Amino acid sequence: MSFQRRQLLGILSFAFGSSIILPRIELAMAAQNPAQPASPAPPAKEAAKRESGGTATEKVAGIGGLFFRAHDPKALGQWYLEHLGIALTPTSEGAPVWQQEAGPTVFSPFPETTKYFGDPQKVWMVNFRVHDLDKMVAQLQTAGIEVKVYPQDPSGRFARLNDPEGNPIELWQPS
Repeated sequence: MSFQRRQLLGILSFAFGSSIILPRIELAMAAQNPAQPASPAPPAKEAAKRESGGTATEKVAGIGGLFFRAHDPKALGQWYLEHLGIALTPTSEGAPVWQQEAGPTVFSPFPETTKYFGDPQKVWMVNFRVHDLDKMVAQLQTAGIEVKVYPQDPSGRFARLNDPEGNPIELWQPS
């Protein structure tokens, strides 16, 4: 297991064990029914106030978008919609926007020299949580997309693929 993967797993282990995210009993309940949180998350300002000893620190509430350059943005966006179910940015009022489920999100800068992303020219990698890795992998392989599945580890199961422009994508089915 690479050093970066161990770091990532350490972060995930901390996050899963942290009462700031969800107490263990609520985490177990949320894992059984991931579409609905076991209980509402505490308001961000209250959580920030508790963490900083009474002085409120504003924090972001989540990822609002992922923006990156593409040689053919329209075709690449269509690929993400077709194969991963990610709706494109709405172009008209009332058009649907991709809604992600609540769950753990790791935000982790890596050293410039990491080999974890594969191609050294790629400066980012996105990790998508999935409910059924086997089903997702089968769906992608049926579409002719090469996917590498990794052995189970303490934080779950992982698979790797690249989009048509070579950007690395990691799929994660949490334990």
